[in-house]
Amino acid sequence: MRIRLGLGRRHEVSVIASMSRNLIEHGIPCLWDEDRISRCIFDSDCVVLVARDVRRIAGFAIAEFCDEKVHLNLFAVHPGYQRQGVGRKLLKWLESSAQTAGCYFMCLEVRASNNKAINFYKKYGFSELDLKHGYYAGQEDAILLTRELKTVFMPVVPC
Repeated sequence: MRIRLGLGRRHEVSVIASMSRNLIEHGIPCLWDEDRISRCIFDSDCVVLVARDVRRIAGFAIAEFCDEKVHLNLFAVHPGYQRQGVGRKLLKWLESSAQTAGCYFMCLEVRASNNKAINFYKKYGFSELDLKHGYYAGQEDAILLTRELKTVFMPVVPC
């Protein structure tokens, strides 16, 4: 299996939206439809990152870069590709981009019941910051996870 990362493309929006419905937003009203994902592809403050193999999209992440932090809005890996390093590759790419952009923190919300995801993020240095009651459509709590990033400082060369 050869996974390549790249920016999301317009023709992939329906696949990303479907993965979001099935892997992330199951059981709650879907907020991440094709239109919203399309807007993120063209938003200069957002990154839609896709992990591809020859056959299909293996995973994706949607992140928003704000002044000092990057907020991971959506993150999913197709079940057939889990535990094969796809999630790690997506997360490391985002982390590197955030550091280069001068972000100090990466944060995200995850369903309080999603122990698999919580353990994944903790493995990569995230820690629990807060509990948001009823965050998911008033039906389920979320855990706010955060991770401090080491920023990449470019030396200033005098003219």
